[in-house]
Amino acid sequence: MRGSILGTEVRRVEDPELIRGQGTYVDNLDIPGALHATFVRSPLAHARITGVDTAEAEKAPGVRAVYTAESLGLSPQLPPIPVNPTCARPPLAQGKVRFVGDAVALVVADTKSQAEDAAELVVVDYDPLDPVVDMEAALDPASPQQFEELGSNIAAAEREPDGEDPLAGADAVVRLTMRNQRLAAMPMEPNAMVAVPGGVDGADHDATVYVSTQAAHMFQMGVAAGAGMAPDRLRVISPHVGGGFGAKIGAQTEHMVVLAAARKLERPVKWIETRSENALTMPQGRGQQEWAELGLRKDGTIVGLRLHVIADCGAYAGFNGFLGIVFTRLMAAGVYRIPRISYTVAAALTNTTPMGAFRGAGRPEATALLERIMDLAAGELKIDPAELRRRNFIQPGEFPHTTVVGAKYDTGDYDMPLRKALELADYDGLRAEQARRRERGDAKQLGIGVSTYVEVTGGGNFTEYSSVEVHPDGGATIKVGTSAHGQGHATAFSMIVSDRLGIPIEKIKFLQSDTAEVPRGGGTMGSRSLQIGGNAVNRAAEVVLESARELAADLLEADAADIEVTDDGDLGVAGVPDRSIGWDKLSQAAAERGKPLSVALDWEQSGGSTFPFGAHVSVVEVDTDTGKATPLKHYAVDDCGRILNPMLVAGQQHGGLAQGMAQVLYEHFVYDEDGNPTTATLTDYTIPSAADLPWFDVSNTETPTPYNPLGAKGIGESATVGSTPAVHNAIVDAVSHLGVRHIELPCTPHAVWRAVHDAKAGTPADPWREPPAVFATLPERAPVDPNAGEPVGA
Repeated sequence: MRGSILGTEVRRVEDPELIRGQGTYVDNLDIPGALHATFVRSPLAHARITGVDTAEAEKAPGVRAVYTAESLGLSPQLPPIPVNPTCARPPLAQGKVRFVGDAVALVVADTKSQAEDAAELVVVDYDPLDPVVDMEAALDPASPQQFEELGSNIAAAEREPDGEDPLAGADAVVRLTMRNQRLAAMPMEPNAMVAVPGGVDGADHDATVYVSTQAAHMFQMGVAAGAGMAPDRLRVISPHVGGGFGAKIGAQTEHMVVLAAARKLERPVKWIETRSENALTMPQGRGQQEWAELGLRKDGTIVGLRLHVIADCGAYAGFNGFLGIVFTRLMAAGVYRIPRISYTVAAALTNTTPMGAFRGAGRPEATALLERIMDLAAGELKIDPAELRRRNFIQPGEFPHTTVVGAKYDTGDYDMPLRKALELADYDGLRAEQARRRERGDAKQLGIGVSTYVEVTGGGNFTEYSSVEVHPDGGATIKVGTSAHGQGHATAFSMIVSDRLGIPIEKIKFLQSDTAEVPRGGGTMGSRSLQIGGNAVNRAAEVVLESARELAADLLEADAADIEVTDDGDLGVAGVPDRSIGWDKLSQAAAERGKPLSVALDWEQSGGSTFPFGAHVSVVEVDTDTGKATPLKHYAVDDCGRILNPMLVAGQQHGGLAQGMAQVLYEHFVYDEDGNPTTATLTDYTIPSAADLPWFDVSNTETPTPYNPLGAKGIGESATVGSTPAVHNAIVDAVSHLGVRHIELPCTPHAVWRAVHDAKAGTPADPWREPPAVFATLPERAPVDPNAGEPVGA
């Protein structure tokens, strides 16, 4: 019987082209006659624009045009997920600038260096205004306002309605104030775009755009709307993409400006962002200030949770505010049976880079907060951290399970990955070694951090396009609406088609991210690609097989029910080895009959979102003399439902771990009080290399979801969600015996040293301070029906 390729390690088919240097990125494209664009950007975080003088720049060598808001005439734009329509952003700043890096003008010249030189000649007169940089300070009614017409810096807000105190009946209440610091996405490839007036390759379009994006069709819709074009008149092509991490969802206003310039000049215009420009302007992530109060009984049972959250939108109401209002709230219960949750949130406008999605997008923030306060509770009640979690898990027999905040979990067994992670790490042995070091008073102390998590994937975007076509040579082509940028879609989707049809992977072509070739698509974000796009491919392949079986039955004079894919990859009659026909002849016969073996369809995951989960154990060593925390080992057991290719899953785990750990140890995008970024280069904004990271032990458990035929959930963000609190808990655990209860992120050597120093001095930092009074004045949210499932848009 023919075996299945699914569930086996298959090497990535995408890699040879890239390894040989044959891959194409936007900046590699040779577009005849292309001009080059450079933006003039604000050096001030908040100011009125009183004049823009472009005369000298326009006379500079090679300059073709200099555009301002007035000369370009584009309408203000909203981010992909608007938080407040009042805060629309002009593609080029008009009247005001609202963060350092805000685009004020565009210079287009024959060469990049000419454009950069001319940009220095544009004179902008500013009337400086006081900025507000800190998200908590932004809530103060007396703080400088980004949009005076809004009346405050609160872009959106919801207060939990008055009701039963979620902490009522608790024997102990633990309280924690913490911040999920602002992070920069820092993909290897910054924003990159070439806008070409008209069509390419003989196609009829008003314009063609080559762009580095996570979602070609979403980009098409957004940019076409901004340009006043019908979406089908704009062709969007995305070649290889050097990373996205959520920051390349949708389009930035700069993309609209470059397209408008190309159309006005009737020449191709190329914009390749510099690294420092990318740090200033690409949407940033995380950025939440949080207050948590957890009530428990003496035996460790949770009775309730109260949360107050500020989500930093940055300038122009970046959609991080939506993530705080929807996704952080949605995942507030985590893996635990929490009977009462109160969640109040404000989305704050600040004079900083607009905020958007970053790997995990709202879910890591919820998990980091919940897992830190669970460790505080374990210390308060003197219960082992792993045991406290286990006592409060939602049990396997309770699924599907709807939490009190409306998240409908599909499947889960939360103790299974925890048991495996503790066993792999030799948890008891680590605790024994920790005790020995503490007894000896070693300078280098051992910390063991545990986290258990659940996250939501595929949220709100449940439909995907796919087509599968078999060719006369016996090969096949897959087209799909997802947009891979390193995840391995060509490999995974080819595996599905090969498994269903028996066509060798090397004879399968994969097409994506070209709106002329693929008519629609949801793109790649929210860990949706395999569970939505993969199942679309799976269904298209099944329909092709159904048609092929009917045709083969006719040609072989057999019953269609007896036709099967043979070990050789042909279609044959079951039990009759010498009666079969190859895909080449089937395709030729189908074409002759006017019914090619080609299927295009949209597949929908009708059950809603899926909820991957897992457990991480992190081991660190903290030098109490210097504060340096060194990660030693990290054990990640992530459950993403059914696994199709373990190698691809492990790759996603490794990448997710690196970014999650980096938040704890290194990364923090910082502004001074005037709104000037102080970490806008990779000299100051520290991201780790492989040499800075420990040995990863990644493994999995599998609990398939019933929501799709493949049983797959997402994996692209899970390790980021689980790793951050595990490493954070480990660092605090290493020095907890000294009296340290909490250390703010990132846990730099100075932050750790200060916490240890203060604790030894008998003045350990209090992990709690009261939330601002403004929370009590926010508008009430509508009551949630706990049986209604996920909120709309989640």
